[in-house]
Order: sequence, then structure tokens, then C-alpha cells
Amino acid sequence: MIKYISILFVLLPLGLLAQKQEGADFAQAKNTKTNLFLTPSDTFNKKRFYVSIGAGAGLYGAFSVGLWQAWYKDSELTTFHTFNDWNEWQQVDKMGHLYTAYNYSRWAYQGARWTGMKRRPAAWASAGVGMLLQTTTEVMDGYAQKWGFSWGDMTFNVLGSALFVGQELGWKEQRITMKVSSNPQKYPDLTFSGVGHNGTVSIRERTQSLYGTSFAERFIKDYNAQVNWLSFNIKSFAPASKVPNWLNVAVGYGAGNMVAGHGYSWTDKDGLRYAVDPNVLPRYRQYFLSTDIELSRLPIKGRLWRTLLYGIHHIKFPGPALEYNTLGQLKMHWLFW
Repeated sequence: MIKYISILFVLLPLGLLAQKQEGADFAQAKNTKTNLFLTPSDTFNKKRFYVSIGAGAGLYGAFSVGLWQAWYKDSELTTFHTFNDWNEWQQVDKMGHLYTAYNYSRWAYQGARWTGMKRRPAAWASAGVGMLLQTTTEVMDGYAQKWGFSWGDMTFNVLGSALFVGQELGWKEQRITMKVSSNPQKYPDLTFSGVGHNGTVSIRERTQSLYGTSFAERFIKDYNAQVNWLSFNIKSFAPASKVPNWLNVAVGYGAGNMVAGHGYSWTDKDGLRYAVDPNVLPRYRQYFLSTDIELSRLPIKGRLWRTLLYGIHHIKFPGPALEYNTLGQLKMHWLFW
């Protein structure tokens, strides 16, 4: 997922260019003091269009080259091939594809509307941008021997962009948003023996090797910590209610005790094989119900604050959460990150 989240931060400046109040039309945004970073155009603006195209093409080119250099240049390459990774990571990675494709499309749409494009062509264009970014990475994977082009990934890429476009064309607003959170994990010092050799490894050593040690690395890479959320805005579905416009209810999906893509064994960089006991560390799935705050709907007028909030609106706001997992446990988290 690290490759996909990194693209989000590349696209962030483009999204900030076109931030606006949810539900406000162009005329209202233009004629009222909303402290926008840049006001969307109420008619098609060629200059803005070419600026947007140029900036987008430049960022896309720079990212594509940078991604290849960082991830694939030193990898063993082969002919283009597919790879069935559906059973890996309890499908947490697939939810990551849904999340990133949705947010690519959302940010691209803001840039398209800034140029004055009408809603329908802007929505379809943004979906195209989202799919272009996702497909570029998938094609590169297709030439890497240890990965491969994944039809499962592509399915969730399409679903993510479709989630955005469907709402924009059907409701003319985003009532359901995709968000992510990461709950820091404390891994035990449980030690397991090697398979066919006398070496040992602890769960902590394995997860540090797999997911990194810093907060940033673990936020992006640790599938045991990540939860992807569908966040529903209550007011949008019940306009007559008295709930605050910014209050959401969110459902999330995660998984735990994953020390390998699938199963309970792996081979390290030295070719040594290790395995954990599934009775001691069983893999499981998690389902969450929680509250959330839609930051883009908060009545904040200051330009700086709205810019900062827009930049993190795709991260779920911490709050109480009810968890059910496939170990048969029902848990209440009073503050879940």
C-alpha cells in the first residue's frame, strides 16, 4: 500500500488548489467570503485547464519515473505476467486499493472543477485520472518477477473510482467517503524456530523487518494496524435530523496476526524458512462500527485551517469503536485510532 499512499501526497497540492465548501455551487463560492485557496470557475477557463493539465502531466511523469527507480529498477524483471494475490493479507490490501482509487478521483475532480469543467465530464475525467494512476502501478508490477499484474487489485481500483463517480453523478455530493486509520501495534517477543535449520526469530523481529520501525513506516505498511473505512454522513441521508452536518458513522475492516502475505510461514532474505504456530498466533478479520468527523464539512472559514483540514480529510478521526473479530471476540474501544 505504500506505493499508493505516496501518490496521494503527490496529488495533495492539486486537490488543495480547488478546495471548496461541500455542496456550495460556483456562484455562491465566488460571491461569498469563503476564504478558499482558489475559487472554482463558474465557466470553462482555458488558462486554468492548461495549468491543470500541465501540472498533472508533470507530476504523473515525475512520479512514474520516481516509482520505477525506487521500486523496480533493481528488481528482477520478466515478461509481463499476471499474479493472483487474492488470498494475501486477508484482503486488507484490496481495501487499500478501494481507498486510494476513491481519493485519487476525489482530488482529481476538485482540480477539474477548478478549471470550470461541468460536473459530469469532470466526474468521468477524475475517474480516468484515478484509473490511470492505479493502472500505471499495476502494469509496472506486471513486469516485476516477484509481483505481477493483479486482476483483484484492478477490480477494487474500479470500485473505488466508481464509488466516487456514482455519488457525484447521483447525489451531486459525497455522502460516503473512504478513509484510513492505523492503530499502532505492540508485537510480542514470542520466538519461533526455523524450518529445517536451528535459527530462531521473534515476532517483533519479523514485523520490524516486514513493516519497519518508525511511525510513518508502520502507518503506511503495517496491514495489522490499518483499518479502511466507509464513512457515512448522517445529515446527507437524513436532512431533517438535528445532528451536526459534520457527524458521520463509519464501518471499517481490518485484520490481525499477519506475519506473511498468506499462511503462517515465510522465507527471509537469506533463504531461511520460518513458521509461526497458528494455534498461538491465529490470523483473524476485524469489523468495526465507529463515529467519525467529516472535516470538509466543519464550519471553518480560515484559509489556513481549511487547507490543513482538507489535507487530512481522508484520515478517519479517532473515536469510540465497536469491534467484532473472527476469533469470536466483541470489543469496545473507547478511543480507537
